[in-house]
Amino acid sequence: MTPAPTAPGPSGLRRASQPDPAPKTVFSPRAEPQGMTVSREVELEGHIIDSGMMEACFGIIMDMGGSFEVEEFTIGRHETEHSYARLLVEADDADHLQSIVHELHQNGANPSDPKDATLDPAPEDQVVPKGFYSTTNHPTEIRLDGTWVPVEDIEMDCAVVCEPDAAGGPRAYTEVLNAVEAGDLVVTGETGIRVKPPERPRDSEGAFGFMQGGVSSERPSESTISRIADAIAETQREGGDVMAVVGPALIHSGAREDLARLVREGYVDMLSAGNGFAVHDIERDLYGTSLGMDTESLDHPRKGHKHHIYTISEVIRAGSIPEAVEQGLVDSGVMYECVRNDVPYVLAGSIRDDGPLPDTITDAIEAQDAIRDQAHEADLVLMLSTLLHSVAVGNCLPSTTRTVCVDINPATVTQLLDRGSAQAVGMVTDIGTFVPILAEHLFEER
Repeated sequence: MTPAPTAPGPSGLRRASQPDPAPKTVFSPRAEPQGMTVSREVELEGHIIDSGMMEACFGIIMDMGGSFEVEEFTIGRHETEHSYARLLVEADDADHLQSIVHELHQNGANPSDPKDATLDPAPEDQVVPKGFYSTTNHPTEIRLDGTWVPVEDIEMDCAVVCEPDAAGGPRAYTEVLNAVEAGDLVVTGETGIRVKPPERPRDSEGAFGFMQGGVSSERPSESTISRIADAIAETQREGGDVMAVVGPALIHSGAREDLARLVREGYVDMLSAGNGFAVHDIERDLYGTSLGMDTESLDHPRKGHKHHIYTISEVIRAGSIPEAVEQGLVDSGVMYECVRNDVPYVLAGSIRDDGPLPDTITDAIEAQDAIRDQAHEADLVLMLSTLLHSVAVGNCLPSTTRTVCVDINPATVTQLLDRGSAQAVGMVTDIGTFVPILAEHLFEER
């Protein structure tokens, strides 16, 4: 027997003390031996066939030991027409069913009978309620007082804080755990949450149409780089922001001057890197080397292994990278162009850093916040030969942000793109080849 529904709280929101209505109990003729199971209806809507969403949900149910019936299925017959499916998902008990529904929910299947979200106040600063909802990086909505409210600044592994009575209407937004304050109303459980993974577009035309092909080292490099250049140019024309996430390999490989020109010509709107990238970029300016090696002759000058630490010392003496530029100490390179063209940059430190440079953010939480601010503004992200910093930025990106990953290591590209985004492309190639060709295509278009 299904218990009577609980009454809403004062604001119309269901509180944690009011449990979800129990899933209905059905007799399952498929059970061996026959017995009672629990079930729940879920819905899928959109381009659920060609995006692979429906197949993925079927696989989740079967892999987790559940079963399902397709109660309704309508196929979209045109490019712009959505498909719809309603499934009855069954499991052995309520806990088993909940685990299956949770995984389906992360992949875009939502309950067919949504209730308002359950909110619970945070008991202390930096302490979230038990059973809080941990976000994906997909667009998400929270149901408050019968209205679906988009979650602002969506990113993965965050809590959702709601302000039902905010001026201008109810709000829902992500908050990292260390930023949650006592009394914040935090979404708990799975009720009243709708996740919408970005779908693989049917129309492959236009500058961004190709950004759905995954990773390949066999795809023609020249053609793919040309289309990436088109996507960057289109982003610029539409007033969007391009973010470059770069590692020291870019300097070592000889692509420094081309990236510097991209910054100077306005194709890079923000830069995220580590201490090492900036050190070797400036070392190239001061000593003609990168990590002690001449990037043109590939020779190792005498005492070249000390050049990076000398570089750090000189910038510290000047006070900062901008001051080193103003004093004429640094007059070329990527960091120079960022300073001269007011391109904001974040240098996030690590335990491996020498120095570090005065501009490097050594507090990990402060660095995360700075990266997060950049990532939320980016419309297209270039991840160029840096696994660790790309992962840090990727953790802050919604799955709808267009992403390009380039690395010589196929495993690195696969790891960075395996984030549920349908708007991403990966290239397995030398960064020293990629950046000059990219720059050439962009400058030809002007």
